[in-house]
Amino acid sequence: MSPDVPRRSLFAAGMGLTLAGLGLAACSSPDTSTGSGNGGSGTGTTTKAAPSTGSGGGAAAGNSVKVADVPVGGGVIMQTANFVVTQPTAGTFRAFSSVCTHEGCPVSAIQNGQIICTCHNSRFSIKDGSAISGPARRALGAAKVTQSGDSLVVS
Repeated sequence: MSPDVPRRSLFAAGMGLTLAGLGLAACSSPDTSTGSGNGGSGTGTTTKAAPSTGSGGGAAAGNSVKVADVPVGGGVIMQTANFVVTQPTAGTFRAFSSVCTHEGCPVSAIQNGQIICTCHNSRFSIKDGSAISGPARRALGAAKVTQSGDSLVVS
């Protein structure tokens, strides 16, 4: 004889597994394709994938980006280095971790002066990395950015 398992228990277990799977899917890496740049006007989509350059005074490959690739009022997401480099105003550069403080998803867009995590729509300021809206409440971690010739080196 098999033990008598209530149908509700089986249903609850199945729903739990389904919800766990949905939770994992929501936190998986989003599409990291780049948006179309707007010439650096500071409005619209300004996301660019930063190329990995080995220049920058001995910086490790992938930890630098060309100054010309960082639009004023926008920024770039350094895909291989887990950093975001922004230029809130002309000649002022900031760098932050590209890992969202809500669930650890990578940020995936920069629009209208905001760094956006599309996993759960958290938004951060390009000026200081502070949380603007969404479920994230903590700022993105600040990183050091140093200009070396025509490159920005992040550490």
